[in-house]
Amino acid sequence: MERMTPVSAVIVDDHPAIRAGVAQWLGAGTPPIRVAASGDDLSAAWTGEGAIADVVILDLHLGGPVPAMGELRRLAQAGRRVVVYSMRADDATALQCLELGALSYLTKAEGADHLLEATLTAAEGRGYTPPALAGALAGDRSASRPALSARETEVLIEWFQSESKAFVARRLGISPHTVNTHLEHIRVKYAMSGRQAPTKAALLARAIEDGLVQLDDL
Repeated sequence: MERMTPVSAVIVDDHPAIRAGVAQWLGAGTPPIRVAASGDDLSAAWTGEGAIADVVILDLHLGGPVPAMGELRRLAQAGRRVVVYSMRADDATALQCLELGALSYLTKAEGADHLLEATLTAAEGRGYTPPALAGALAGDRSASRPALSARETEVLIEWFQSESKAFVARRLGISPHTVNTHLEHIRVKYAMSGRQAPTKAALLARAIEDGLVQLDDL
């Protein structure tokens, strides 16, 4: 079913030219995305219309060399849907952002089409994988991986390939409650290994890191 109101976004970036350019891209998209607010610090995402925008488009570096990872975590924990849009192209930063709850990570070299798609997808609560992020996911392998059962791995892969947990349940002949239980057990195992995965995008990053799934499988 189509949305009755357009997707809205708040742009947080300390460069006025970037904010203006992103706003123009969003407004010219199909469908257009309404810019609810913009600003050079995180207050834009917590006050006024920015506080209720569907998506936060966040530059990690706001007036300094230290990335705003703490602010990203705070937004994600508050249930905000965040697309990180950054000059940094290193894989470690991209993966850390997913671990903290971002739904996508784009470099500013990736252009309007990917940003529009990431924003629309994030508004639905789903992750989006642009080329740079795909490279980060495919290239990282961690030695610290939890031991998942065969059934947990099966549920995890089916979930990545499906739009809903109900569909996974029908495919595997189990209840949606059982699907949820398996996924919660997987999250606990990752948390106990020191590699939290609070969102589906973060869990996908972990699964690819550990070789449980390949990008071609998706």
